[in-house]
Order: sequence, then structure tokens, then C-alpha cells
Amino acid sequence: MGGGGGGGGGGQMQQLSQEIEQIEQEVQAIDDEIERLREKQTDIDDAVEAIETLETGSTVQVPVGGDAYIRATVDDIDQIVVSLGGGYAAERDQDGAISTLETKKETLDDQIEELQSDKAEVETEKEELEQQAQQMQQQQMQQMMQQQQQQEGADDE
Repeated sequence: MGGGGGGGGGGQMQQLSQEIEQIEQEVQAIDDEIERLREKQTDIDDAVEAIETLETGSTVQVPVGGDAYIRATVDDIDQIVVSLGGGYAAERDQDGAISTLETKKETLDDQIEELQSDKAEVETEKEELEQQAQQMQQQQMQQMMQQQQQQEGADDE
């Protein structure tokens, strides 16, 4: 009878272990997404810096794909095309382009904050599961010690 109870505990331990592993994967996915959003923010910072420093007549290198660039001259710094999202783009003047990009960056900040909150909740859940697993291990150890003591007592008789 005692062996059956231990098997059930082992099954619960395995289930807890799987849940913990699943949560660890979820945390990793959240970390990856946060990193991706931070890279987007860096790209926006780079774009804002370029827009602020460029002037009409500046020479720039424009990516054309495949890590190839062509040299181009900025005809009018107040004609900047900025992606608005959803496949839409709009022409903005220098200040408007910077404002649009900074708004995008703020949206990314909000998304990162939300992901960090989600991560904290998931990590709390993971800690709770780890505590449950630790308690189960302690209970199983106590049961094994009791069984061992009972066997020793029976052997002495």
C-alpha cells in the first residue's frame, strides 16, 4: 500500500516539474520579446538621432537590401516618410517625424512594462510551484524514513 502512495507523489512531482519547466519557457519567451522591443527602441533612437543631425543636402547611405547601400543626398529634410503601423506610412516634416517616432517608442515602453508585469506574475507562480515541489520532497523523505524505521523495527522482532 505504501508503495502506491509514493507512486502518486512521484506523478505529482513529475507534473509539478513539467509545469515549472513550462513556466521557465514562458519566462524565456517574455524575455525574448522584451529584448526584441528594446532593439526596436534602439532603432528608433538611432533614427531620431539621424533625423535631428541631418540637414537638406546631407549625404547618407541608404540600405537597398542584402547588406548593400547606395549614397544619396537628402533633398528636403522636411519630407520624411515614417511608418505609422498596419502597413501605412505618412510623410512628415523633421519635427513631425521625431514626434511620431517618440510616440512609437512610448508605445514600446508600455508594452515592455506590461510584459515585465506578466513576467513577475509568472515568476511568482513558478516560486509557488517550486515550494510545493519542495514540500512534496520533504513529505516523501519523511515517509521513506518512517517506512525504513518500521522495517527496522519489524526486523528486530
